[in-house]
Amino acid sequence: MNLRSGLKVLVSLGLLVSWLGVGSLAAQDERTLGWSNVAEATFVVTAGNATARTLGLKNTAEHLWEKASFKLSAGAIRTESGITTRTATGTPESFIISEATDTEITAENYFLKSRLDRALSESAFLYGGADWDRNTFAGIQNRYGLVTGAGRSWFDTDSRKLKTDIGVTYTIQKDVVENPGGEDSFAGLRGSYDFFHKLTGTTDLASVLVLDENLSDTEDLRANWTNSLSVAMSERLALKTSLQILFDNQPSLTSVPLDDTQVLTPLDKVDSLFTVAIVMNF
Repeated sequence: MNLRSGLKVLVSLGLLVSWLGVGSLAAQDERTLGWSNVAEATFVVTAGNATARTLGLKNTAEHLWEKASFKLSAGAIRTESGITTRTATGTPESFIISEATDTEITAENYFLKSRLDRALSESAFLYGGADWDRNTFAGIQNRYGLVTGAGRSWFDTDSRKLKTDIGVTYTIQKDVVENPGGEDSFAGLRGSYDFFHKLTGTTDLASVLVLDENLSDTEDLRANWTNSLSVAMSERLALKTSLQILFDNQPSLTSVPLDDTQVLTPLDKVDSLFTVAIVMNF
């Protein structure tokens, strides 16, 4: 997929989301100024013949001014799986079973993102941001990014929000396994949309898509698409299900043994993450 195809996808999805939120594009509500905070927690434990433990945490803090907003998000997810080995000692007629369980990390992902938006008019804005993420099982040890650009808020009410933007980026990426022919820093182009719709008094739908294009190599296209559904249980608590899809057209490499040497091969292009979390609003 090249730059033109990626931008066509972004435009098409943006138009689809606009259609789903039918109404006046100029609609604008007064928003509460000051700080707000949303925390999410996911915890899953499996025990018995198979053991696994997944812990996920995410926090988003936002400050609103009359003509600007600042958002800081941080998150982590970690899965540990236990592999049990059984051995027998004695005779076939009389024996004792011994068990030993080795625990290893089978999934790990961390991120930190910041963004500042500044309104130019009721609908247009400038923005800038910085982010960091680590996903060693996708081959990324550290990835740092800077972005600046402009966008438009199509509508922003208590029940519906949609904004799209485009910007230029600069990325520094360190892989777990070094790519001999790759670049660890490059300029890029980013396009995104951020959509929210209150389906009922207690149910919210959200969708965020971010497309990143490497301008040094236009075949290197990355996408981060997250869709979520939240159901309020009280004024402060909600139950949220999310599906995140990560796409990398040129994924990082991994090292695979071949006889007495090692060979390099690309990892999978698509990762998906489905979570169910408790959400706390402050």
